[in-house]
Amino acid sequence: MSFDPNFLGLPAPMPTAPGVATVPLDYPHFATVHRPDRRLAAVTGVTIDGATLHELPRSDDWRLDERLPADQQAGEDIYSKNDLDRGHLVRRQDPVWGTPDEAAQAESATFHYTNAAPQASKFNQDKETWGGLEDYLLHNAGDNDRKLVVFTGPVLADDDPEYRGLKIPRLFWKIGAFVDGGKLGTTGYLLDQTPDLHLDETPEGEPPPLGPFKTFQVPVARIAELTHLDLGPLLAADRMPVPAGGPSALSERAVRLHSYDDIQGL
Repeated sequence: MSFDPNFLGLPAPMPTAPGVATVPLDYPHFATVHRPDRRLAAVTGVTIDGATLHELPRSDDWRLDERLPADQQAGEDIYSKNDLDRGHLVRRQDPVWGTPDEAAQAESATFHYTNAAPQASKFNQDKETWGGLEDYLLHNAGDNDRKLVVFTGPVLADDDPEYRGLKIPRLFWKIGAFVDGGKLGTTGYLLDQTPDLHLDETPEGEPPPLGPFKTFQVPVARIAELTHLDLGPLLAADRMPVPAGGPSALSERAVRLHSYDDIQGL
């Protein structure tokens, strides 16, 4: 019932973080690779069966994962008395499939703090775009009975601003994996909540300013470059070809998504 790396009929395993201490955590239909040093997940992976999804009420029972010490998780202390959102990494709706009992357990499990990261609370169109990517991919990518695997995580940069002892990520990434024509296909995306203000202008004790959401499609290789994760077969399956010119060209290869029609390679 946990994350299945062969869910698509082709290998789409969880990325790994070579050289970094991590803790794998299994949940119903999804998994996380947790970084205790950052108190956040380095990567999450979820299998989505679009043919058997359930609509369930939001349980909203946020809690720590008892398998980890509390001081290795970003819990309620990070989100209290401020305007930071508990940003789901695995969306609440995505693992909610299978039998009714499986779906209910999966929905509840997404409310572990190990599946959250601080995000800007400001609601805007780009936040809708980011939040709906899985739905768009599920309905438009591949031919495997509307099955999809989605990997999501924060970019855990060394210079992320610190708040209440936690470094707050400014970038998030997502990779959708699907089968099309008997082959694995992937597309990669970045969410940028970098502030327009200088971080050193933040009043003492206040959370760092976070900018409006900006959503981009990027080469999967760019995600590997930013995160230092081993993405395995996801890298070669990218539908957005890597440009010639090395890392500098990679960093410049980003398509701002104003609508899903801007997505390339599907």
